[in-house]
This record gives sequence, structure tokens and C-alpha cells, in this order.
Amino acid sequence: MLFGHKKTATDTHATKLYHCMDVAQTESDLDVDASTGLSTSEAERRLTVHGPNQMRGGGGPNAFKILFRQVANLMTVILVAAVIVAFVTKDWIEAGVVIGVIVLNTTIGFMQEFKAEKTMDALRKMSSPTSRVLRNGHQIVVATMDLVPGDVLYLETGDVVGADCRLFDIFNYETDEALLTGEALPVAKEEPILSDPEMPLGDRINLSFASTTVTKGRSKAIVYGTGMSTEVGKIAKKLMENNKNKKTPLQKSMDRMAWILLILAIVSVLIVFGANKFNIKTEVLMYAIGLAIATIPEGLVAVVTLTMSLGVSALAKKRALVRQLVALESLGSVTNICSDKTGTLTQAKMVLVRAWLPDEGFFRIAGLGFEPTGDVTKKQKVEIDPTSGELHVNFTAASKVKQDNPDSNTSIVDDEKCSLASKRSSYVEETVVVHSDNMSACFRRLTEAAALCNMSEIKQDEQSGEWFGIGDPTEVALQVFAGKLSMGKPSLIAGGGGGKEAMDGGGQWRILSEYPFDSGIKRMSVVAANESTGEKIIFLKGATERVVPCCSGRQDGPIVVDSVPDELQTYLDPRIEEMGRDGLRVLSIAYRHLTCDEGSVDLSKADREQMEANMVFLGLVGIYDPPRPESLPSVMECYRAGIQVTMLTGDHPETAAAIARQVGILQDEDCETANGNDCTGHAVSVGPLVMTAREFDRMSDEEIDALPELPHVIARCSPDTKVKMIESMHRRNGIVAMTGDGVNDSPSLKFADVGIAMGQSGSDVAKQASEIILTDDNFATIVRAIREGRRVFSNIQRFCSLLIAGNAGELICLLVGLAFRDKLGETVFPLSPVAILVNNLLTGTPPAMALGAEKAWPTIMDEPPRAPTSGLFTWEVLADILFYGFSIGLLAIADFWVIISGFGSGDMAQHCNKDYTDECDLVFRARGAVFATLTIAILLHAYNCRRIRGPMWSIAMLRRVHENKILFYGFFSGLALCLLCMYVPGLNTKVLKMKGIGWEWGVVLVTLLVFLVLSEVYKFAKRRLLKPLSVATDEQERLQRMWTETTTLASVGDNLKPAKG
Repeated sequence: MLFGHKKTATDTHATKLYHCMDVAQTESDLDVDASTGLSTSEAERRLTVHGPNQMRGGGGPNAFKILFRQVANLMTVILVAAVIVAFVTKDWIEAGVVIGVIVLNTTIGFMQEFKAEKTMDALRKMSSPTSRVLRNGHQIVVATMDLVPGDVLYLETGDVVGADCRLFDIFNYETDEALLTGEALPVAKEEPILSDPEMPLGDRINLSFASTTVTKGRSKAIVYGTGMSTEVGKIAKKLMENNKNKKTPLQKSMDRMAWILLILAIVSVLIVFGANKFNIKTEVLMYAIGLAIATIPEGLVAVVTLTMSLGVSALAKKRALVRQLVALESLGSVTNICSDKTGTLTQAKMVLVRAWLPDEGFFRIAGLGFEPTGDVTKKQKVEIDPTSGELHVNFTAASKVKQDNPDSNTSIVDDEKCSLASKRSSYVEETVVVHSDNMSACFRRLTEAAALCNMSEIKQDEQSGEWFGIGDPTEVALQVFAGKLSMGKPSLIAGGGGGKEAMDGGGQWRILSEYPFDSGIKRMSVVAANESTGEKIIFLKGATERVVPCCSGRQDGPIVVDSVPDELQTYLDPRIEEMGRDGLRVLSIAYRHLTCDEGSVDLSKADREQMEANMVFLGLVGIYDPPRPESLPSVMECYRAGIQVTMLTGDHPETAAAIARQVGILQDEDCETANGNDCTGHAVSVGPLVMTAREFDRMSDEEIDALPELPHVIARCSPDTKVKMIESMHRRNGIVAMTGDGVNDSPSLKFADVGIAMGQSGSDVAKQASEIILTDDNFATIVRAIREGRRVFSNIQRFCSLLIAGNAGELICLLVGLAFRDKLGETVFPLSPVAILVNNLLTGTPPAMALGAEKAWPTIMDEPPRAPTSGLFTWEVLADILFYGFSIGLLAIADFWVIISGFGSGDMAQHCNKDYTDECDLVFRARGAVFATLTIAILLHAYNCRRIRGPMWSIAMLRRVHENKILFYGFFSGLALCLLCMYVPGLNTKVLKMKGIGWEWGVVLVTLLVFLVLSEVYKFAKRRLLKPLSVATDEQERLQRMWTETTTLASVGDNLKPAKG
């Protein structure tokens, strides 16, 4: 039940396809008369049946339950036991540290779980507070939460749509649906029914959806979906159904380790008691407790948290905010990145990059963003002087060639595809920068049309100096283009403030009339007068299919060629297709001079259809959302690391494929036509690597799993499509990072292993559903985050190996030491209980923290992602722990035996576990040697852990011993504290039950040297006998080869560039 009632009409209406019904069918189905609306009593009845029009909260997490879950986990229980033991041994410092660890981890875990409630709060706040509806034949204002199916809504510019509804009486109505579909531009709505029942959400142009915003025009609508039955509500339902509390491999490894160590600690205590025949005296009990503490690395959780916190801090500086610490672990093993296009891979700024004139061919426009700077260039015919060899630009050569060959199909577009003219030709092609001095009359007219037939503005912020646009994004792009040629609207309009930018003939135009853009006819026009020449011109721009029917000819250089619309459309289609393949949105521009009769009438009363008839086609302009400059290098970096990048976008297939090629997601060999040829110059085939959401959604899981490769681009994506793709990747054992900004992305952000929301353009819902927020909305930041995630996990693995191997060494030493007996047959401890704790303190957390801060090795992104099933303790890590633990422990206890029995008398006196006597001097010095050996060996082992297999004690690495400054200074600090413990009178003999050593240092140094030799031999054996640390799959090897080939080609290209000067 959604609202505490049985499933009734609300759920039924939500499943019906209202975009396939006309208005009369919708009225009948919802039992309402659109001319009068619902009656007040009927609206109240439906509100009782369907419930309020709001998001269901789902109860939210209970704070006390969350707190109990945090406290009741195994590691916390062990830490509480460690606190009790610390209090028993009166180790107040140890107790305070462990209590701090418990409080810190409980607080972090509590806050992370409790944040889930904010997701639903953000969804609730998205609704418009009030809506205008028709009830009892009168228009009234009601609370949006009181809307019911059958209500007739009035919508106009600025309104937030309160419910899902079927539109009618539409006038120039557009909505911003980016939060649902990812579309960068507003969607123009139309009333006619749509025949396709499976049409993607973004193409259902006769519907409006809850929480979208009206950007233009007005309309009426009949509500059919409210509350959780709206498209936004369905997303909210998915968010609540998805439980992302599944433990990560790191958490599972930590849990397993906690159980194993707990069992090991209990067994160790029993061994101590058994060795003393269960004659449990005070010193035996304290030794057993100390041994138990030595078994459990109580600082491990704190160091893990601290290491991740340092990683979070480092990522914050790199513009990535981590909301959940566990996301860092998942980042390190990401195998797939599913990225949105708009704003992440692209700049989310529409830019005009290409123009085309029938006579002159293509122009390319440089410069990105809103700043009106950038060169306009074209391939120009250049005449060769055969006598001097000099080049002379001939700006009319192209048109002369065309006029001489009127029947030829060859155009400037074809010429651009040719190489330089042969030596016998009198012309070659050269790239020429277009400016006011060499601009053709046709191109000047095109630029004037772009500036004057335009309601937008571009301005520069006085404080920041940044440029910004005001108005429709497409019109802003046209205005920026005109500004690059110093022909922006302010420069052309009389009194417009063009200033220095005004050109000859500029600053003298005046707008006489405007016919605004209408979504029904998809074009707009203005009538402008040039006050210097007296001419009056109507400029027209819009969709090509709506501009061409208004034209009776085309401007071909200085002449106008008569052309009927069908002939003109056929002539333009190849150019439009070519621009479309590059992801450009194509607009057509036309003009004509007004006749004397037309110029003398009242233009405000003139018939628009007549005014926009008999136009002369000028040319085409191509606009698109350009890729970020760093997107291609970042995608290549992903391939280097064996990570597949997939684009999931709401855009059209051709546009998505074009952008995917430009950023490297699709390679040339990935793009095929229906006949199997290369995609250059042909229409892109949708599949198998480029699919629409409809095609992908129709496939069963078995069909998807049978694909050799998952699609690299999916266009017209819906929320369900994104989730289905993530599930497909999971079935292939992938770890998926998903980026998104809209509400439509929130389910996939939740289902992904790492949800990454956009900080600038992202909705609150997307941010709450994510683990990471990018403050710069930049794909490159994701790559930096993955690098940091790999570093963090490898560091966690390093210090876990150090901590547990150190504890294992202590355990081995102390358990074997139970074999030593004094004259009374009592056990002689190789270390006192307090010395065990001090050693644990010196060799535990400090060096582990230093390893947690270890910088990433340069080759970290050359390795494929870590296996998804690989936890913290791989077989190699476990082998390392056992080898180093036994080595340290056995060498330390060997020192104890050598000093007492090898160089000493072997006399262990009696009661040496209690107090210092002259008889116990040998035992106390042997304990000092054990303490020094354990402490220094574990500190040296911290350096071993910097490289799992690589040699650490070679000459080259010794020169880099100071790279990790925390570890470097920590080593000498630990050594100094070790010496203080051994030589401070009273502290050594009375508290720690040991004594400073003299000649015994020779034994200790030999032992440490043996340990270093064993370490290097062990690593050498691993390098020779074991497989590489990371083994790439076939797919990962393919991605890495792509990176290598691209890098090599780029390097060769750089080398072939001519040197400057």
C-alpha cells in the first residue's frame, strides 16, 4: 500500500498509456469534463481514495536502532573488552585511546546510516506548494498535495508541474525535464496522440511530469498520476526498495579477522593457563590478559578510519566530496564507469562550432563557452603565381569554379575532402581566418541574422570577469558566434552600445517587429531596418524542416538560385547528415527584403505566414554541447587502468555516438554502418555498441549476458535502463561507478557500487543518493578519485599486514616463551605484561598510521582493477603475515634463549616474574633484548610493507627511505622510546620488569640483520614463483592496449609537428 489504502485507481491510472490517448479518451477514462473540472465533493472523495499527492517517507530509519547496530558489532565488542582489560591493568592511556576509537567509529557509522532519511525529504521539497486547477467550472488555487487524478491544471511559465498530466490547449509550451530525462534543452510539447506505447519518457511530448518546470508558454492538463504513482514517485519507490547496507569485501574481511583473532586470543589465554597447570596467580592472569591484548590489534579500526579520512581530505582538495568512507574501498576496484553525457563529459554549454553556406562551404568556429573570442576559419582557394611561387588568396575562386560548372555536383564540401591541388593546378586550399575585411556578403548576412533574430544576451560579470548568457541556450550560442566576429546584437542595433566593436554598417539596425518562436512551427523571425541604407529585411531561423517550406530559393554567392522546397531539402540533406554525425544540432537561416508595399503596412497586424513566405535560404549552423578538454585524456586514463567507460544519456543516438567518439568511448573500429563500412561519412548504425534504451530494455537478461561486449553507449536512457545496465555489469562481476545529476539518476546511483553526483548541477535527491559528490562536475575528477581509492586500499592492506604480523610475532614469542621454567618449575615470561602493552603501543598504531599516509606509487594506474571478490586478506597477504610473524617471533625468542643459555649460565633463578633481584639480572637483560628485537624488527617491517614484493633494502630504495616522512621520523621516535623504556631507572626494572643491555646489542643486531635477509629472500622467491599481483582479464587487456595505441599515436603526432620559428 502506498498511502495506507488498497491499490485502486491511482495505480491503475499510472500504468495506462495516456500519451497514446487523445484528450476525449483521457476525459472518459478519468471521468472528468475538461470544461468544468471536478466538483469539490468529487475531488475530496478522490483525495480520500488516492491519498495526498506527496512522497511516501517509508518511516525512515530509527535512530536508536541505528545506534544499537553500530554498538552491537563484533569489533566494538572486542574493543569494549580491551577497555575493561586496560582498566584492570590500570593502563589509563590505553583505555582512553580505545574509548575514543569506539566513540569515533560509532558516530561515523550512525551519521552515514541516518542520512538516508534526507533522500525522501529532498524529494518532498521538490513539489510546487500550490497549483491552479479548474473545479466546479471555476479556476481556484489549491495545495499541490491536494491534487487528485482527474483534476484540470492550468500551467504557465515558471510553474513547477504538480503531478503527471495529459496536456491540451497547448500554446508555445516547453518544460525543463532534465531531472527526469537528462535532456540539456527544454522540451517543446504538442497535443496530438502518439502511437508508440513503448516511447521513451523524453519523447512523450503530450505529457508533463511532476516536479518539472515550465520554461515557456502555457497549457492546460488533466492529472492522471499523483504521489508515488508519478514518474518521480516511482523513482522514490526504487530508492526505498534498494537496500545498500550490503557489506563490502573490506568490511567482511575485518569481520572475519575479528572472529579469528577473538578465538585466537581465547585459545592463547587457555594455553597460558594450561602451561601454568591452571594455577592462576595474579602475574599469570596479567600475562594472559596482556597476551590477549597483543593478539587483538585494537588500533586497527582507528587506523583504517584515519586512513580513509586522510583519503577523504585529499579528495576534497581534488574537488570530490566523499559522503561515505566505504566508497573509497569500492573506488579502488571499479571496473566500469557509467557516465552521463551532459555536464560531465561535456561542458553543458551550447556552442556554435560550424556554419555552412551553399557557395562557400563549411566554416569552423573556435572557442568554447560564453566568451565571444575565437577564430572563424574556412578552407579557401588560394591562387599560385607560377612566376614567383607566391600564394594569393582568391576569395571568389570557389564561386567562379561553380559558375563555370553549373551542372557539376562538386561543391566546396567535396573540395575540402580533397588533398592539395596537383602541381599543375593554379589553386590550392589554405585555412583562412575570416574577419571583417575578407568576409563575404553572404556570410555577413548570415552573421547579422544570427545576431538580430535573437532574444538572448551575453554579458561579462564585472567582478569575476566571466561571461554568462541570458536566454535560450541555442540563441545564446548564436549570439556568442556573432560576437566573435564583432557583430553581436549590441554592435548592430542603433544605440545598442556597440562602442569599439561596431563595424561599418553596424550600429544602424533597428528591430521593427518580432514573430516569436512557436513550438508548433519551430521557427522565429524578426523584421529589421538598416537606417543607413533604408532596406528592411525579415530574418528567419529555426528547424530545417520548418524553414525550407518557407523558401523559394537559395543564396548561392552573389546570385539567388530558384529552388522549390523539396529540391532544396534534397540539396541540404547530405550537409545536415554530415553535421548530425558530429553530434551537431542543425538550424537553418533564411532572409528576404521586404517589398515597398510590405514595408509601409503596420507590421504588428501583418499575417505571419505571408511575411515568412518566399524566403531566400542563407545557410546552416551547427550547435552542440562540446566535450570538456580533459574528458578524452581522462577516458584514456581509465583504459590505462583497465576500466571500461559507458555513456548512458537521454540524448539522441547520433549525438551520443558523436560525443562518445570525440571523448574516446567509441573507437573508429567500434563504429560501423549497416553495410559494415567505417562510420566516417555514413549514418551510424545503432548497435551493437551503440543502442537505444528501447532496444536494450527489450533484451532479456540471457540475451544481454550472451553479448560479447555490453554497449558502450545507450541513448534515450530511462531510469530503469540505467539500473538494468548496472545489473548486467554486476552479473559480469563488475564494480560499477555511476555518475548522475538529475532525479532520474538517483535509482542508478543507489544501485551502483559507487554513486557519484554532480555538485554544481546535481539535484538534492541525486546528492543524497550518492556516496561521492563532484564539486566541479568533471569526469576527470572521477579518475583522480579512483586513483585515490586504489591508494587507500593498498595502504590499508599494507598496515593490516604490519599490525597483524607484528601481533603474530609477539604472540609466537610469548607462547613459545612459556616453555622456559625457573628453579621452582614456574613459567619465566620473556616479557612482562606491562612490557607487552608498551611494545604493542610502540609498534602498533604509529607505524600503521605512517603506512596509511603512504603516497601512491607511479604505477598504480597501470594495474587492472582489483578483483571484485578479493578481500583485504588475500592468500599472499595471509602468507606474508605468517612468514613475517613467525620470523619476528622466533628470532625474538631465540635471542632470549641465546642470552640466557647460549652466552649465559642458563640459570633463571626464581620469582623473576615479580621483582628484580641480582639473581634475576640475566633474565631481565634477556627480556631487554627481546623487547628491543621485537620493537625494532616490527618498525623495520613497516618499511618491508611499503612494497609487497619489490626489494626494500636495495641501494636504490635506501636512497628513498625518507620519502614517507611520517614513517621515517616515526621509526626513530619509536627507537628512542624503546631506549628510554630500557634505560630509565625504575621504569625498566620495577614497571617493565626488564633491564638495559650492553654486549647483548650484538645479538640483537645480528638477529635484525638475519630478519632483513630473510625478508629479501622471501620477496625474491615471491617474484620468481608467484603470478603478478594483478592479472588483467581479456577485456582489461584490450582497454590497456587501446590506451597504449592512443598514447603512441599522440606521441608520434607531437613529434611530427613542425618546430616553431
